[in-house]
Amino acid sequence: MLKDKTLNLKDRIYKTNKCCMIMGIINATNDSFYSKSRVSDKNQGIESALKMIEQGADILDLGAESSRPGADYVDSQLEIERLVPIVEGIRKYDKNIPISIDTRKKIVMESCVNAGADILNDISALEDDEDMADFVAETGIPAILMHKRGTSKNMMQNTHYDDAVKEVSDYLYSRADFCKSKGIAEDKIIFDVGIGFGKDLKSNLQLLRNCDKISKGYGNGNCLTLMALSRKSMISALTGKTADDNLFGTITANVFSIIAGADIVRVHDVDAAFDMINVLTGILDE
Repeated sequence: MLKDKTLNLKDRIYKTNKCCMIMGIINATNDSFYSKSRVSDKNQGIESALKMIEQGADILDLGAESSRPGADYVDSQLEIERLVPIVEGIRKYDKNIPISIDTRKKIVMESCVNAGADILNDISALEDDEDMADFVAETGIPAILMHKRGTSKNMMQNTHYDDAVKEVSDYLYSRADFCKSKGIAEDKIIFDVGIGFGKDLKSNLQLLRNCDKISKGYGNGNCLTLMALSRKSMISALTGKTADDNLFGTITANVFSIIAGADIVRVHDVDAAFDMINVLTGILDE
């Protein structure tokens, strides 16, 4: 049942023999929903990144614009000022760790790629900036395409789906077709169903149960699946606890997502995820 996980970057291949890759979250913002993921300056961002690498992260995901419900958009220059020094600082210590940038803007991504970043994590699935797809194709970086409804300001006003799996799949497949039309290879496309982004609890759970069907149902089945469940409101709805107290719930949801086909889990708590994946790898390795 265990399969090696491979991530095709622009200039190298990252591979692990474990059952899933760990993406550690670093938020260079003052308003991300989980306060302990926030870093206030370059030095704190670099320190957090190096700690995650030591704890076993496979990928680092840096963001400078919160996408939580109700959040305001951030000016592109401010994003660059927050992100580039952290990317440059990480690269002084580690040349190989894949670095993902959570942004919707081509100018931000270009600055970060020039500083050493490897992966685009775009919550708009390359819709918000018409130049983004061409940039991704030209550079050969992988792109994470996420499903959401509306903007951060209004996405929770319409959360009902008649068939969440079909509706989300149809959207992601259409965006993948667009990417391929621009010259982005299928094995450079990563799907994120967007847990918590314009979805009610029922829809979130349906997507979690069927995460493998979404990625493997597209094209030649070469797209990866990223699940971003860490400490989200879906977990709170099931535990009755706040984000601060939802580590155990997060681990449970991530275990299920990996068994259901997730290739990457995006987490705040790398050390706990590392232990979880080591144990799960041992159990699943036949």
